[in-house]
Amino acid sequence: RMSAITAAVRDSSVIAQRNLINVVRTPGALVTGIVQPVMFVLLLGYVFGGALGGDQYRSYLIGGILAQTLTFNASFTAVYLAKDLQLGLIDRFRSLPMSRVAVILGRTSSDLSTSVLSVAVTLLCGLAIGWRITTGPASALAALALLLLFAFAVSWIGAVIALTARSVEVAQSLGLVWLFPVTFVSGAFVSVSSLPGPLRVIAEWNPVTAVATAARELFGNAAPAGFGAPGGWPADNAILYSVLCSAGIIAIFAPLAIAQYRRMSKR
Repeated sequence: RMSAITAAVRDSSVIAQRNLINVVRTPGALVTGIVQPVMFVLLLGYVFGGALGGDQYRSYLIGGILAQTLTFNASFTAVYLAKDLQLGLIDRFRSLPMSRVAVILGRTSSDLSTSVLSVAVTLLCGLAIGWRITTGPASALAALALLLLFAFAVSWIGAVIALTARSVEVAQSLGLVWLFPVTFVSGAFVSVSSLPGPLRVIAEWNPVTAVATAARELFGNAAPAGFGAPGGWPADNAILYSVLCSAGIIAIFAPLAIAQYRRMSKR
């Protein structure tokens, strides 16, 4: 007899395959994931780059753009899971003898494809504006793994939003409301030391700051001259703190999403 974990993995892979086929058939859904990082790299790199450190700031910027883009990709999970709910597809899945985890895990797993594409586009844009990896291949691969782990984690936040909102319009609104303060009150684009007191503390412990700092550390991108060095335990242990934040987000929001899905199944 197949164990519950094996069944969940099998069913999730089927749902993920279905979602990926849907992406292939509607490639326009990936436009935002491609255009958004290009837009931010060019706008922040050239509009603000000259005032904040030129080429060195553009290299420093890529880690922040990666962290921001992957955080914003949580809205894809929210919108497309809410779309399946609104169309009644989830009701059909609930009527099947399949794992209750599969629908959500399949969605969050398949949405990693959007994150992989966003990371690739961001790095190509970075190479075009002068960004380079100054560490070894092992460090670069570790940075990519850390970024995708964070992307997988925040997609569970999007899943909770979708299961709570249940409509595409509400999920889209709720999915964007929290993204701007989380990504901009951070060290993604500026030094945390430049922020005023309370915001500085929030930014220091913000997971987006940790992921951006860890990516810069693993890619070997130093901060521009004049940028104050971030301090505190999160900055000194950015890689460890990033992994802990990703694990913590999954530990909190995955059970919430599954519990919400089960409550829907009982109605």
